[in-house]
Amino acid sequence: MEASVALPEAGSVPAIARRDAATGRMPSAAGLSAPDAALVRVGQALRRDGYSFTTVTPLSHRRVNARPARAVNSLRDIFGWSRPFSARDLPDPVLDALADAGALVVADDKLRSTVRFSTLGDQLFAHSAFPTEGADAVFFGPDTYRFARAIRQAVSSLPASPGTRLLDIGAGSGAGGLHAARLLQGAAPQLILTDINRSALRFSQINAVLNDMADVQIIESDLYAAVQGPFDLIVSNPPYLVDPLARLYRHGGGRFGSELSLRIVEQGIPHLARGGRLLLYTGSAIVDGVDLFGIALRARLQGRDLQLTYDEIDPDVFGEELEAPPYDAVDRIAVVAVVVQAA
Repeated sequence: MEASVALPEAGSVPAIARRDAATGRMPSAAGLSAPDAALVRVGQALRRDGYSFTTVTPLSHRRVNARPARAVNSLRDIFGWSRPFSARDLPDPVLDALADAGALVVADDKLRSTVRFSTLGDQLFAHSAFPTEGADAVFFGPDTYRFARAIRQAVSSLPASPGTRLLDIGAGSGAGGLHAARLLQGAAPQLILTDINRSALRFSQINAVLNDMADVQIIESDLYAAVQGPFDLIVSNPPYLVDPLARLYRHGGGRFGSELSLRIVEQGIPHLARGGRLLLYTGSAIVDGVDLFGIALRARLQGRDLQLTYDEIDPDVFGEELEAPPYDAVDRIAVVAVVVQAA
């Protein structure tokens, strides 16, 4: 996910996440740094082993891990549930690759992976380990799976021809854009993944290589600032909450977290090709039965020559947020899929 905040100093950024000064683009797949190539090897080893893991909400994850301790007996314990483990729990090549990736830490005489791997269909995605408390954490979870379903629906009726151009704004792990590109692989799509979170850019690059996706560009960009249209499909799953810690993957700005989502739609319309679509997966605070985001979105699109589809796809998520401001004045937080199609 993506939000408009200042970037860290270049000296603190992994080599793979430093953009080319002339083009603003990230290095190609062949230019992976040694640590990132090692992390790809970890993912490839998991895939060969038949690894599969569906990532749950942080609250569910915490509850599962709080159960009585048991011995680590699977790769899912280490790379899905982010549980501590011993060196003997991993094959030496995987342990060595994890160490070479700089993704192995020691805590209380145990080892931990700083990276999780989640599956989405036949694709595998690396992202931040649990708990995702860092300001630049890269999250993958239930929203990602709902986002993917919305993408499948949007893509199913999208006319696709060779050279179809896709854009994922605030790509995070790259799951949305890479999933859309896989669905359209017969059309040999051109895919651009953008974010301002350099950790997200790094994971997007790694995941593009891990999933054997060709013609992918990774660009550091605040929304559309560093990209040029037109695009046949723009997808985005931005942060849509008000987060006290202002974490990039959660904080959406505005009174109830929807400001970034509104900007993505409004600023994305000029980047659509004729007949192109913009799919936004986001949340809306429902107050006294009123969908505030839906009202604000329609107001911003009023008078434009567009087709708008607006679907509430889950009526109640993040119920724990209702216990504290600003959501203590909210009935519920719904998630919606918005499709805007250019004339």
